[in-house]
Amino acid sequence: MELAHSLLLNEEAYNQLGEFQKAEFIFEWLQFLEKLLPVTSRADIRENQKKLVEQLTSLLNNSPGPPTRRLVAKNLAVLYSTGDTFSVYQTIDKCNELIRSKDDSPSYLPTKLAAVVCLGYLYKKLGRILGNSFTDTVGNVLKAMKNAESQGRYEIMLSLQNILNGLGAAAVPCHRDIYKAARSCLTDRSVAVRCAAAKCLLELQNEAVFMWSTDLDSVVTLCFKSFEGSNYDVRLAVSKLLGTVLARALTSKQTTASTRHNFRRISLEEAMQLLGTGFLRGSCGFLRASGDMLKGTSSVSRDVRVGVTQAYVVFVSTLGAQWLERNFSAFLSHVLYLVSQSHPKAIQSQMDAIGCRRCVSFILRATVGGLLGEKAQIAAAKEICQAIWKLKKVVDAAVSDSNLETRISTTDITASQHVLVCALQELGSLIHGLGTTAAPLLQDSTTGVLEAVISVILHPSISVRLSAAWCLRCIAVALPSYVSLLLDRCIERLSTLKSSPEAVTGYSFAVAALLGAVNHCPLGIPHGKGKVIMTVAEDLLCSASQNSRISLQRTQAGWLLIAALMRLGPAVVQHHLPRMLLLWKCIFPSSPKDLETEKTRGDSFTWQVTLEGRAGALCAIKSFVSHCAGLLTDEVVQRLLPPLPSAVDLLTQLSSINKSYGNSLKTPSTVYRHKLYELLAVLPPKTYEGSFWAVLKELAADLTVPDSQIDTSTFLLPPLCHENDLLLLGPLLQDTDHRFIEEQLLLGNSIAGGSLEYDPYSIYEKAAKGDSVPKPLPPVLSVISAATRLFGVMFSHVAESHRLQVLEQLLNSIKQTKGSRQQIVQLNVVSAFSTSLKHLANCKGSLGPEEVRRSALTLVMGALESNNPLLRCAAAECLARLAQVVSDTAFTAGLAQVSFDKLKSARDVVSRTGHSLALGCLYRYLGGIGSTQHLNACVGILYTLSQDSTSPDVQAWALHSLSLIVDLAGPLYHVHVEPTLSLVLMLLLTVPPAYTEVHQSLGRCLNALITTLGPELQGSSTTVSALRTSCLLGCAVMQDNPDCLVQAQAISCLQQLHMFAPRHVNLSSLVRCLCVNLCSSYLLLRRAVVACLRQLVQREAAEVSEYAVALVKENREDFTPGNVLKVTSYVNIREIGLEGALLGLLDKELDPRLCQDIKETLTHMLTSMAVEKLSFWLKLCKDVLAASPDTTQEEETAKVDDASILTSDSDERFHPFSNPRWSTRVFAAECVCKIISQCENAGSAHFDITLAQERKQRDSRDDFLVLHLADLIRMAFMAATDHSDQLRLSGLQTLQIVVRKFAAVPEPEFPGHVILEQYQANVGAALRPAFAPETPPDVTAKACQVCSAWIASGVVSDLNDLRRVHQLLLSSLLKVQAGKEAQSQQYNESTSTMEILAVLKAWAEVYIVAVEKQKNRSDAHNHCFKIGNSAEENYRDVTSSASVLLDLVQADLGTLSKLWLAALQDFALLTLPSEYASQLPAEGGTFYTAETIENARPHYYNSWALILYATALWLASTGFIVVDPDEGVTNLSRPVTPTTMCQDSSTRPLVKSPEDVNTDRFHLILGISVEFLCSPRSDAAMENIIACLRALQALFDVPWPRSKIGGDQLGVELLNVLHRLILTRESPDIQLAALEVVQLILFAAQEHVKEKRRSAEVDDGAAEKETLPEFGEGKDTGGLVPGKSLVFATLELCVCILVRQLPQLNPKLTCSPAVQSGKHLLLSEDGSRLVAAALVILSDVPSICSPEGMLISVLPTILYLIIGVLKETAVKLQDGQLPLTVAASLQALKGLLSSPMARAEKSRTAWTDLLRSALVTLLDYELLQERDEVSLLTAITVFIMSTSPEVTAIECLQKHCIEKFKITLDSKDPLVQCKCYQLLHSIFQHPNRTVSYPYIHSLAPSIVGKLQETEKAKPENAAELQVIQEGIKVVTALTATAEEEHRAHLVAGLLPILISFLLDENALVSATNSAKSLHEFALQNLMQIGPQYSLVFKKLMAASPTMKARLESAVKGNQESIKAKTAKHAKNPGKSSSIQLKTNFL
Repeated sequence: MELAHSLLLNEEAYNQLGEFQKAEFIFEWLQFLEKLLPVTSRADIRENQKKLVEQLTSLLNNSPGPPTRRLVAKNLAVLYSTGDTFSVYQTIDKCNELIRSKDDSPSYLPTKLAAVVCLGYLYKKLGRILGNSFTDTVGNVLKAMKNAESQGRYEIMLSLQNILNGLGAAAVPCHRDIYKAARSCLTDRSVAVRCAAAKCLLELQNEAVFMWSTDLDSVVTLCFKSFEGSNYDVRLAVSKLLGTVLARALTSKQTTASTRHNFRRISLEEAMQLLGTGFLRGSCGFLRASGDMLKGTSSVSRDVRVGVTQAYVVFVSTLGAQWLERNFSAFLSHVLYLVSQSHPKAIQSQMDAIGCRRCVSFILRATVGGLLGEKAQIAAAKEICQAIWKLKKVVDAAVSDSNLETRISTTDITASQHVLVCALQELGSLIHGLGTTAAPLLQDSTTGVLEAVISVILHPSISVRLSAAWCLRCIAVALPSYVSLLLDRCIERLSTLKSSPEAVTGYSFAVAALLGAVNHCPLGIPHGKGKVIMTVAEDLLCSASQNSRISLQRTQAGWLLIAALMRLGPAVVQHHLPRMLLLWKCIFPSSPKDLETEKTRGDSFTWQVTLEGRAGALCAIKSFVSHCAGLLTDEVVQRLLPPLPSAVDLLTQLSSINKSYGNSLKTPSTVYRHKLYELLAVLPPKTYEGSFWAVLKELAADLTVPDSQIDTSTFLLPPLCHENDLLLLGPLLQDTDHRFIEEQLLLGNSIAGGSLEYDPYSIYEKAAKGDSVPKPLPPVLSVISAATRLFGVMFSHVAESHRLQVLEQLLNSIKQTKGSRQQIVQLNVVSAFSTSLKHLANCKGSLGPEEVRRSALTLVMGALESNNPLLRCAAAECLARLAQVVSDTAFTAGLAQVSFDKLKSARDVVSRTGHSLALGCLYRYLGGIGSTQHLNACVGILYTLSQDSTSPDVQAWALHSLSLIVDLAGPLYHVHVEPTLSLVLMLLLTVPPAYTEVHQSLGRCLNALITTLGPELQGSSTTVSALRTSCLLGCAVMQDNPDCLVQAQAISCLQQLHMFAPRHVNLSSLVRCLCVNLCSSYLLLRRAVVACLRQLVQREAAEVSEYAVALVKENREDFTPGNVLKVTSYVNIREIGLEGALLGLLDKELDPRLCQDIKETLTHMLTSMAVEKLSFWLKLCKDVLAASPDTTQEEETAKVDDASILTSDSDERFHPFSNPRWSTRVFAAECVCKIISQCENAGSAHFDITLAQERKQRDSRDDFLVLHLADLIRMAFMAATDHSDQLRLSGLQTLQIVVRKFAAVPEPEFPGHVILEQYQANVGAALRPAFAPETPPDVTAKACQVCSAWIASGVVSDLNDLRRVHQLLLSSLLKVQAGKEAQSQQYNESTSTMEILAVLKAWAEVYIVAVEKQKNRSDAHNHCFKIGNSAEENYRDVTSSASVLLDLVQADLGTLSKLWLAALQDFALLTLPSEYASQLPAEGGTFYTAETIENARPHYYNSWALILYATALWLASTGFIVVDPDEGVTNLSRPVTPTTMCQDSSTRPLVKSPEDVNTDRFHLILGISVEFLCSPRSDAAMENIIACLRALQALFDVPWPRSKIGGDQLGVELLNVLHRLILTRESPDIQLAALEVVQLILFAAQEHVKEKRRSAEVDDGAAEKETLPEFGEGKDTGGLVPGKSLVFATLELCVCILVRQLPQLNPKLTCSPAVQSGKHLLLSEDGSRLVAAALVILSDVPSICSPEGMLISVLPTILYLIIGVLKETAVKLQDGQLPLTVAASLQALKGLLSSPMARAEKSRTAWTDLLRSALVTLLDYELLQERDEVSLLTAITVFIMSTSPEVTAIECLQKHCIEKFKITLDSKDPLVQCKCYQLLHSIFQHPNRTVSYPYIHSLAPSIVGKLQETEKAKPENAAELQVIQEGIKVVTALTATAEEEHRAHLVAGLLPILISFLLDENALVSATNSAKSLHEFALQNLMQIGPQYSLVFKKLMAASPTMKARLESAVKGNQESIKAKTAKHAKNPGKSSSIQLKTNFL
């Protein structure tokens, strides 16, 4: 294929190829040429133009396929437009000649068509350059059309469209001719021709004025005709034409061309009247309302009505949103008029009425819902309300007249019903969409929305009452705060108007609908409502028999309420279960005998009531089983069963009852049947085994003798077919934007679809996916679908022996029926059987013996050859499931063989399609039928069928089947990949575009092939690259296909290719294709585009984004397609990028799946690009959030002319997003949060303003989040103060994140302040509305979190500023104090729990922060070595802010502490295991009620930890001194002192002692903590664990609680819990916090031991000291008992920490090769802190042991660990600092060595031995390079200084130590030397001379020697200087300690050294800093030594005059410099430096 990549066709290569390869080669070359021509230079083109033109025109004669001819034409056009145009006329003549040719043979047809296409593209590209040649061309083309077949007509229409496009206004002379030709094509029998003609006319109307002036009426009538018998594509194209023409007629300005007299601009009324005519009368025109219309026979054909409906939407969309706002009332009244009584014909039957209502609803939804912004939608809702009020008045008038004689016919009352249904449904949908933003609308009393809706609940028509109820439900879902209110109102009306039949049904519908809405309201309704409703329902049922006029309504209403009540779930229902079961038991006769007596009594009315009641009861039980499965215990099931047999008995008697009482019972009995079947289908089949046969008989009768003659296939079969196979059946079964109205065409003429009035019980159920309202089918049909479902369940449970009987019976009944009836029976039976196979497959059952299989096969095979394609499709699936259930290879092979034989012999389309699909389906459930020969046979047959060009249907089905096999045969298929790919390509290049279904199947094949090849596509071998090229070619052909669904296939194929071989897919052209189709009018194409984008941006977001913008900039002129939407999407991409365009699409799109994909795409783009394009993303989010809903108001004043709307969007420039929906704004707010977290991962500069500003100055392209802080705050503020609650929550969340992340960023211009401080007013203003009384609790709860974050952040330190926010929290606290009784009755009780806990948690957080700040201040007083990082040091005056905060909280602490304790007590009760449920208080806890316990749990889990910590801090601060128990209780509704533990009030002592109160509180906190820490759930938040540990810390900080655990087993248990926590949680913060608690437990134990010793001393008085230190562990044996021993537990825990951080410490590991390398890793900072903390604990352990325990068990271990840590972590650091771990181990060592145990008589010797061993270990340690000698020396020094001399004074040890010091003294590193001197300094001063003398003797001489050497080498730097100073200090110290006789020698040695450091005046001026410092140091020392040892001093001075002179001059110089300083006269530093240079050179 590479050979095809050249400017001219490579004819040599071309001629060597086979026939089919030639076509591929040509296509590849043309594709390459299309990309090459625009970028080739003009000169090159001119050079080759002649040859190229020849090559391209010669291709026309080669009979090219459709894609090839389009490319030839495009290339010719581009060639002439960039090269010379002089030969273009020859080409045009040639094309005309080809068209004129008389050759009519099929083989010549492609050439003719190619010539037609060529002309179109030439004129399109070159336009007016071609002068007047077009008249001849058009004439010629039109002439050719007269006898062209459909392909010819199709291409001619498209060509004419292109010619018109290119010529524009110049083509006027031909307009009429083209118009005439297109008219005839618009009603062509081929649908593709109709679509093409519509496109041609759409192009024509741009210039042909007559189309929308004089000929408007005929154009409209023509479009109506075109809709007849149309398909979806035609309706789309023609409705677009019709809508656009009418919009044009409405807005056209008078042009000069049309100044003839007959031009008039039509009014809006007339335009809509024209559309209305089509809607109401169809295509029979305006005048032909004669004959049949008068007879009342004709009704409008549905496709016309659906087409006109779509035209309405196009009409309004074209005129735009502003136009709709201005003309809404006229538009609304017209649309509603369509279903009013003025047109009885349109709604003569219920079916028609439902159809019309759907259409009207669709028009309103698509225009009002799709075009208008929120503000305009609210205005529209008000208009709709007005309409409802008007109709209400009409009805009232009619009803009030009814008592007069002149009773108005009922038609007038029902006249308004359809209008009302439409208005109510639209109002409901509008409010539902607006969500909480609709609040102002409902609060507006002038409109009275609720009044309007509630008033029509009493309408005489049931459908209106149901719609009103549904509308209320929508309001409730949108505004959860109204649910309780509406429920109360409806229940109240229901009780007062119990005697009005309308009121009973109307209000019961409303209550049921509202109960259905509760599930969608997270805040729920008060628990007590359930009780009220149950009472009302019982009352209705009991009073039903009192008044026969309304007994029917009351019965129905009672059961409806009970059924709806079940939606509230088990928590509510369990309380009413006994009453409901009783009612259920009573409604059915208790024995068959009673049923018989019932039959003899009664009349048709009583039976009607009985059946209605029983159906309701069945429905209620079904609802119970579905929604409260949790309550279905065995006991309840047993109570449900008794009435079932009697219900089934009644079912069998129904037919006889019907016979006795006539037709009036027909509907009730059908409903009863339906409800019983539905209930049985959800119950476990075992429960009604006894009734199996009776039920099966009835089912068989229902399926085989149906009441209706309606074809039920369209709703029964699709669920039974595989969703991929449904694609074969055309777009009707697929998702489209028009699904809502297209559905009625699908269902056949006798039924328009479902509607609420068919089954009022569906009002409380959830609407099916994609529906806004439930649409139950008529009972006659729904009973069949219920029967098939139940049959499926039962058949799989019938004994295998009986199955044959059932099947035989069904087969017979099919045989016995005839004609159309037979097909209906067959269809019902197949769906029932297919359902049963599904069940059998699911439960892995078997079908039964051979005979059963045979009957089953007969049944399925019959259906496989049915005329109904849907049934064939279902039968193929059924056949495959049959094979799956039988799962026997021989059987499966047999099935396939039957199909093979059939396909070889049969010639009819029906059997060929059915059997070919069966072959593919068989593969689906068997994962490949292992054998290759079977596969070869399948593929062979399907190849042949797919080339059968006589029947596109056969081709499509065969190819679809082939795609299934490719997909499912797995690796077996590899052999066939190449031939299949060639076949697919050949068909793609030759099948006419009109056969879209074939192209769609080809697309599926290609997709399957790409998947099969998978990653192999990346290969570079020739075969792979050939396959890859073929795949890409196939995709290119499909991308060019005019059908949108084929383009969608192309995109998903490219998506697959990009996944497997990304380098080979041209991303820029793919992105271009995606951008063009982003706003396609086909939903499936939009879905494919976004799905593809979603995949692309996961890898290459930046590239995709750049390509999109670049393409739009390049190709401005290309992007002017007819689709207005597309143009705007391009404008958008140019200005706001692909991201902005996607956000815009998200705002307009209604399909949930698509919206989800768009969100994911945007999220991927954001994660990969937000940091680089920060400003862009933030601006996008800000634009969405700030898009003011008022933009439309300003234009109002200007009153723009209607005409301008089509031509320009004036405000588009300034505001990329106009009125985005609240959901889009919520998404934008979520994006802001994601951007912040992305920036957090990207680096600290985003949160450091100084750094950010510096880097921004260095490179202006850099961008940092902190620079956009103002925008972040503004966005959070806008969101937090919006009308929409969802958005408020998102805004508050954003605000919280901003506060948390930026709280610590300092403000560089005002030191000591933070950057957030300037925004405090904004934060306060954003929070205030959330505390208003009418705010929902979830918003208030979120706001509390933000408040506490803000106060705790420390941003504001000034008391007055803090008060603003603090005041808000205070107001909430007052609300909490009012207790649960005072809470509003609007929401579920658990919401008040949520709010209360949120408030308490917020206060807890503030208190914790205040205490922590206070603590940081006084940290120095802490009793023990503190680990952990204290909260970030605030650079401001910490003290003031801390005390301010504490003062703020202190005032309310009394109240708070009680509330906190109460909340903790609730939490403790809620965490009890379920077996203690009986012990819980009956009335619930302080903050939760017993009924809502489950809902309250999550809120407690959310907030307990911080409350626990705060309570612990408070208790610690009081030191457990009990405050007056009554304080602060007075204003609580119930005293909430936690002393009410779990005792019953009667047994509780009246007053508890303070000790008991404290003990209770202590155990409460300890219990909660231990319970949680024992097994924190894997998802438990880190913060919770840390808060819990901190609470324990706070608790044990106080002596009293410590006394509780010191000597108790509790301590050991706690340690075990902490040990487990450390093992399971890696987080260093958690481990550190745990270690702090361990330390405190140890401290408690120490105190306990001390206390015992003290009391022992006191008790024993002067007893001998020996016995005293015997307390502590390991008293007698010295052993420790695991599980009982505190020491053991502590050691275990410390070892765990140490070994986890330093595995080398584990002796088991030390031998392993992994650890022996000796190379040491530096510990992380956290690791070091952990190790240090563990060491501190270790050193404390001995204090709680007895001497034996200490020696035998503990000391060796501890020494081993401490020395081990020291050795492992002694590493040199840069600054000479000791590593943290080393410091800690030395500290621990010191603590251990100086322990009093060492001196105890008993243990002394053993102790000494151990310590010696430890010292030996230390000394034997070989130093490695990076190890730190200083650490080890320090350790040795600690040993020498802290132990008794007998440990270290042994000669061998001493020698060894001295040796170490010697080596170190010779170190080259001044820092090491310095440290060494310091250590020796301390050893030399050891009080015991036996210790110090050996060291002095060995080391002092070398120190003095070293100092003498320094006379010659002066110190160069500070480090060396320090070494000399330390040396001198050592010698000075030695002098002081020496004995008299040696002292003189020492002084004599020291003085010369000191004097040698002195400098004379000249030298001093030029000396280095260190020399000067040394001079001063020496002088000071001399001044001190002189007087001390004056004799020696004088002697020396006398002996050495030079020294004397030196000293004297130094002293003099020193005095002078002091004088000079006092004169404050500094020398000029410049001079001194110049002198220095000179002296250096001397």
